[in-house]
Amino acid sequence: MKVLIFGAGKQAEGSAWYLANRTEFEKIGIASRTGSTIDKIIDKIGSDKLVKHVVDVTDKQKTKEIMKGYDVGINALPTRKTSYTTLELAIEVGLDMVDILEEYHRKPDKYEIEGLDIPEGMSVEEYGESLHQRAVEAGITIVDGIGFAPGLTNITLGKALREMDKGRSAIARCGGIPEKKAAEKRPLKYMITWAFDHVLREYMIKSDAIIDGKVQEIQALDKHEKFTFDKFGRETELECAVTPGMPSFVFTRPELDETYEKTVRWPGHYDGIKTLKECGMLDIEPVKVDGKDVVPRKVLSTVITPRLKPDEGDTDVCVMWNTAKGEKDGKEVRYDYYMWDEEDTEMGLTAMQRTTGFPPAVTAELLVNDKIPEKGIVAPEDGIKGYIYEEMMKKLEEVGIEILEEKT
Repeated sequence: MKVLIFGAGKQAEGSAWYLANRTEFEKIGIASRTGSTIDKIIDKIGSDKLVKHVVDVTDKQKTKEIMKGYDVGINALPTRKTSYTTLELAIEVGLDMVDILEEYHRKPDKYEIEGLDIPEGMSVEEYGESLHQRAVEAGITIVDGIGFAPGLTNITLGKALREMDKGRSAIARCGGIPEKKAAEKRPLKYMITWAFDHVLREYMIKSDAIIDGKVQEIQALDKHEKFTFDKFGRETELECAVTPGMPSFVFTRPELDETYEKTVRWPGHYDGIKTLKECGMLDIEPVKVDGKDVVPRKVLSTVITPRLKPDEGDTDVCVMWNTAKGEKDGKEVRYDYYMWDEEDTEMGLTAMQRTTGFPPAVTAELLVNDKIPEKGIVAPEDGIKGYIYEEMMKKLEEVGIEILEEKT
């Protein structure tokens, strides 16, 4: 069995570690335009299964030739342009794929499209649907948005809703935060564990949600909520607010009265973000500064990023609390899912690398073993179900990622 990872960032490293140490894949390719980042992953993991491919996915012919040597792919590229390009090429070659990006490619987000090439005469939604149909015709499966969030959020809530006669609500609360001491010494009580430009984008854009039984746009940072996380022996005050996560649920579970995702942060984080928004520092429209065009968000990201990077010894946490409500046998029923995952220093992986990188690696193994029969662009809640869900949970628990289910 052979698997190809596109990207050589933190989450790609998490997937590569799992594939090298916990699966029977004999060849694990890592494809990136920057050879030095691939070298770092190979040196750190130290497995002779890992193979280096220096390629830019915009070099379509070279990328397709590399793809032909593998049985399944994992897309861990951070931008919409590169993500969609990789899926286009996978469809042409006939390569099953797992994609980590927060986007639901069948119904692309229409805001801040980040250089995404949409065929002339097509809307964004028409383009996404055409990708799905071409994947179906090619007989391939693209499990889409399978990491931490989207990913673990989708499959847990999807499992709960399948247990009900009628589902009414599915709310995800999830996020990566610094360990408390690391948070206290940083602005915004935040530490970078994945692409920070994407974090800032998610604080600004509108996204589709279901509210009062209707699909409608919701502004990022709405429905701000403070709560106490009191599972796994903890008593921790946190907060959350809406971000454009779990995007597939609007389309795969349209019968719900309410569904959206909130991102978890330490108390005080969102007050700081809201102030920056009010000051225009998250805008992407250029402004004149000394006669030059300057993009406020780019300035903010450039200035603040060095202050948010982890120092030696700093660790992170991934938190999840998801709630599904509905009806079973004429009675009200509620499912809650909890996770608190910390960095694993023995593995040398952050919590974000584990919770985001391991699920797609498990999914790639499921795909190559023909355990996911659906074709086209498949949302996590539709692909990871039944005994497949139980297998995913078991494999994650074996590497220390525990998800607690409570039914009321």
